[in-house]
Amino acid sequence: MNDRPPPRVRVTSPRMSASPRPEIRPATREIDEQTEVGEVYLNALLRSVLRPALAVLSIVLIGLAGLPVFFLLLPGLAGHAVGPVTVAWLLLGVAVFPLLFGAAWWYVRTVERAERDFTEIMHRR
Repeated sequence: MNDRPPPRVRVTSPRMSASPRPEIRPATREIDEQTEVGEVYLNALLRSVLRPALAVLSIVLIGLAGLPVFFLLLPGLAGHAVGPVTVAWLLLGVAVFPLLFGAAWWYVRTVERAERDFTEIMHRR
């Protein structure tokens, strides 16, 4: 009987002689290292967030700045009372909040979608 272990065999890949693949740089690494490509990615994200911010800002400013103009054009309506409160106070104290809430809701939803798309692009690469 032979008590010797079998001889060792060296196993190699058939691709040992192939040239190594180039390094794959994830997109997040470009941002972390602050390269020009990473700067392009961040600028694109900032632009995609800035557009809805400017849209919401303009809608809210036009809506709020338009109320005094509305009251100047229709002074009788502004002084008209609905119960113990005038229409002007109802618009300023009640109607403004749904406008602000709706604008904020739309902005958050739009920016979250842009960030989700950005994250998907970063992980796809």
